[in-house]
Amino acid sequence: MSGWGIRRRLSPAVGAFASNARNGNLRRAQLSFGGAWTAEWAFTVALGVFAFRDGGATAVGLVTLLRMVPSAVVAPFASALADRSRRELVLVWVSGLRGVATALAAVVVGLGAPSAPVYALAVVSTVAATLYRPAHSALLPSLCATPRELAGANVVRGLLDSLSTLVGPALAAALLALSGVTSVFAVAAALSLWSAALMLRIRYEVVPTVQARRHRVRAEAVEGVRAVVASHDLALLVGLTAVQTFTRGAVTVLSVVMAIELLGTGEPGVGTLTAAIGAGAVIGSLLSSLLVGTRRLARWFGLGVALWGLPLALVPVFPEEGPALLLLAVVGVGNALVDLGLFTLMARLADDRVLARVFGLLESVGALAVGLGSVVASACVVVLGVEGALVVVGGFGPVVVALAWHRLRRLDLAMHVRDREFTLLRQVPMLEVLPLPAVEQLARRLRPVTVPAGATVFEQGDTGDRFYVVGAGEAEVVGDGRVVARLGPGDGFGEIALLRDVPRTATVRAVDELHLQVLAGETFVLMVTGYPPSRRESEQVVGERLDRFTPGEGDGRA
Repeated sequence: MSGWGIRRRLSPAVGAFASNARNGNLRRAQLSFGGAWTAEWAFTVALGVFAFRDGGATAVGLVTLLRMVPSAVVAPFASALADRSRRELVLVWVSGLRGVATALAAVVVGLGAPSAPVYALAVVSTVAATLYRPAHSALLPSLCATPRELAGANVVRGLLDSLSTLVGPALAAALLALSGVTSVFAVAAALSLWSAALMLRIRYEVVPTVQARRHRVRAEAVEGVRAVVASHDLALLVGLTAVQTFTRGAVTVLSVVMAIELLGTGEPGVGTLTAAIGAGAVIGSLLSSLLVGTRRLARWFGLGVALWGLPLALVPVFPEEGPALLLLAVVGVGNALVDLGLFTLMARLADDRVLARVFGLLESVGALAVGLGSVVASACVVVLGVEGALVVVGGFGPVVVALAWHRLRRLDLAMHVRDREFTLLRQVPMLEVLPLPAVEQLARRLRPVTVPAGATVFEQGDTGDRFYVVGAGEAEVVGDGRVVARLGPGDGFGEIALLRDVPRTATVRAVDELHLQVLAGETFVLMVTGYPPSRRESEQVVGERLDRFTPGEGDGRA
């Protein structure tokens, strides 16, 4: 690729940073995310060192499991509650709770009190941290003016996630070398409280939408589970994410024993190894911007899952600090690939109505897998030794990805078809003004219909119950016996009967074989009238068409 080609591919990322910098609300939300995740990584490193002092690798694994299991239980229910509230306030409470719990842990460690309260406070902090990402993911669209700005916000957040993976452990390593665990906990608490303060300054208007009937929180949480179970593709992504987070949990343990027992770099080496993952993630985030337009997101995601494990299996082959740091940096590159594919595909595959709950379930599964991975890694270290544990745990992900590769390829092909449907809908002026998630939801609900040449799609006077978009072929619109318009690819028709609740005002007939994409009338009306810009556009367009063509329908839309 030429230098010009690389610059052209990177230009959207540059524009994303500029957009985030100009939008005050978005800037505060992104800085809050960076602060929150830097605090989480620093706290995790320091807690691992504290637990290792307390009881070795087994203690590290058990403490990680103790933190993750409650998070796995709470996340689906809490994400349902987040859909009912202003999300920036949810994030204020989450970050504030994390800050207070971490500060109290610093006090307990500083006083030399028993370790049990530290672990209990770590559970509270981790439960809150598990709720942060789903609520933040749901908030971002409300802070963006355009779909392009939302895409840019996700690019920036991915890079901040990678930077926090680097800065948090590096900060912990420096503080552990200079002072100790207490100072790391104190700094993590301050970052969490700063994250909450930033969210307090966010001001925005909630987009009015049609409110669905509320159920009990448990029933709403189950909807997210059902959405994943009902979709083979979502289930595949969640399953592979569980493999990746299982390996991540194992790394929490293995990084400690690698640094202290295999590489001989001591406790500060734990932070250095983890920071290497962050450094690789930063590089991977920048490189992944070149893949934004790729048609192989699912396969890049699978590669990312494999890269979480493969470098670990190679560490025993090169048991020195330098090669180990490089190999863990490759793990970070894998993390960036996972984030690029996972969050893009999940958002496109899941219904927007349950999207926050699907992300909550993802957090829950991930938290449980992290805990399981830490326990399994601890057991492997005891039974197989450090080198054996690295090989067994590191080989798990690549093997699973190899088995799932065919399905990942099929998912990429399906998303390519979805891209064509999305582009087709964007050609319809009335749908062009809809937010990106709304058009994605419509694309998921399209149904193809083929009409033979000369056949009628519907007759004048029929009851309107569907909206149509021409994918290929040509149709003619006949009003009161005369042809008033012709329709081709990208043209939509059928909206006036739906929006005005009147019979079809014209007949639509296929000139040649007609390939249509069809939406249920209820879905079309709900989406178009549920967003103020599209509602205003529809009222204007329909009014102009009815005024200009009598009898008949505007430019031929029926």
